[in-house]
Amino acid sequence: MKTRLSAIHPLTLISLGLLSPLFMQPTQALEGEVPLSSESIPLLSELPLIQDPPKVPALGEAAKYLPGQTPVHLVLRLGERRVYVYKGDEELASYPVAVGKEGWETPTGDFEVFNKEVDPVFLSLWTGNKIGPGPDNPLGPRWVGFWTDGKTQVGFHGTNNPDSIGHNVSHGCVRMFNKDVIALYEKVELGTRVIVEP
Repeated sequence: MKTRLSAIHPLTLISLGLLSPLFMQPTQALEGEVPLSSESIPLLSELPLIQDPPKVPALGEAAKYLPGQTPVHLVLRLGERRVYVYKGDEELASYPVAVGKEGWETPTGDFEVFNKEVDPVFLSLWTGNKIGPGPDNPLGPRWVGFWTDGKTQVGFHGTNNPDSIGHNVSHGCVRMFNKDVIALYEKVELGTRVIVEP
């Protein structure tokens, strides 16, 4: 008895590639006949096995490659005392900041956000005193860390001294108005790129 493939669009057959024999069902020929024999379809056991498949390097975060998923990055311009939030080349926001004073300059370079905290606790490097969340906390309501030497950290944070914004007055950190650091905190995630320029 002569058989033919089910009425499947030719492009579908092509797209199925090697798997197409698994999905084809012989039927009575309605228009024209295509002979089909068991010898024209290889068995899975007859297909060659790949002993050592090639290693493919990891691509990293999917957001970097998916359309419409361009990651956000920050550009901190110390001379302008301003941080910019970008998605690709589009500027989403910018905020005025205070940066490191002479002898305590904010580090320049290419970094990543490695730490985020809501209501951080301030620990004085000089006295060891701790100040919990609240209006007296020099870190304000949010912390976004992007640099460390293993002992100290530098990051974006709020302030209990809003008059300092726009000046070189910190010990390396980047002070922001409390409302601005809350907004920045929501725009970044761990791994967000931070570029610090002179």
